[in-house]
Amino acid sequence: MGINQVEYDKEKCYVYAHIPANNKSKKTLGFISHMDTSPEASGENVNPKIVKNYNGGDIELSKGIILSPEIYPEILDYKGQDIIVTDGKTLLGADDKAGIAEIMTMMNTFMQSPYIKHGAISIAFTPDEEIGAGTDNFNLETFGADYAYTVDGGAIGEVEYETFNAASVEIEIYGVNVHTGEAKNKMKNAARIAIEFDGIIPQWERPEHTQGREGFFHLLNMNGTAEYTKLNYLIRDHDYNKFLQKKDFIRKTAEMINFKYGMNTIKVKIQDTYYNMKEKIYPDYMFLVDNVCDCMKELGITPKIQPIRGGTDGASLSFKGLPCPNICTGGHNYHGKYEYCPVQSMEKIVQLLIKLAQYS
Repeated sequence: MGINQVEYDKEKCYVYAHIPANNKSKKTLGFISHMDTSPEASGENVNPKIVKNYNGGDIELSKGIILSPEIYPEILDYKGQDIIVTDGKTLLGADDKAGIAEIMTMMNTFMQSPYIKHGAISIAFTPDEEIGAGTDNFNLETFGADYAYTVDGGAIGEVEYETFNAASVEIEIYGVNVHTGEAKNKMKNAARIAIEFDGIIPQWERPEHTQGREGFFHLLNMNGTAEYTKLNYLIRDHDYNKFLQKKDFIRKTAEMINFKYGMNTIKVKIQDTYYNMKEKIYPDYMFLVDNVCDCMKELGITPKIQPIRGGTDGASLSFKGLPCPNICTGGHNYHGKYEYCPVQSMEKIVQLLIKLAQYS
């Protein structure tokens, strides 16, 4: 593209780039997207296709695998548009390669059209966002922005400056295995204790029963035997006090299990992952959100300010001193094979990024 200020951190796998201002702005605005995709579905050998002029009906991704508006009604909002979909065997990777594509297209537009006035722009593409480590080795000095946006949201119009408070939980359960023929009053089945532990988690505080700002406990995986079983949970809540209460609930449940089955039957490790970035955005940096909404309105996009039921690199970066709200990429149904992204949404978001750079 002819951009001279580029740095590739080969060891840590970060890419940084800079485009100097061609106006009188003294501030540098950053744009960030992540290169990795979710481990919850395969991202290998992605075979995308574009459904031209979507007619509002079912889309057959491959034989027997149907993307249906009956299950995903939001797709009807894009009737008449061109929809990028998967072949039903992998995720699409719009989270967050759509963000990368949009940022790259914005950069190329500025390089090809130097008459468009804009402030100084910093770009970063990060690894490991999906496992909560995207900013672990992020170099704020190299990035050099005063504030930034992650381009890592969903449907066109989304603007977000609230995230969950997040923690990961590791539960280890130690049982006693004895031959079933003489197990009475001797066996302590770790797998069954794990089931008992999960059964104590409030049923209505799970992802499948929550929305908006409602937090949850999510059983991510469970592996083990009668001798040893391991559980991994995610804890999420927008409200910090409720977040603390959820962590305490896990600890007290473990204490109860140990009282019932013997000390050290269950061991708990809880690690905080990120916090609600609203604390760092509101009120001092709400102009970043206002700027996005103003630009959207100029482009005929309806802003949708909402809390993220997840996290972004921006949450961690905001707590490191770089205020960083999140904006849309246009994608839907992230982390699974029914992921899709409308072409026209991506084109509008490129226009949005260009306008934002002119605001800086």
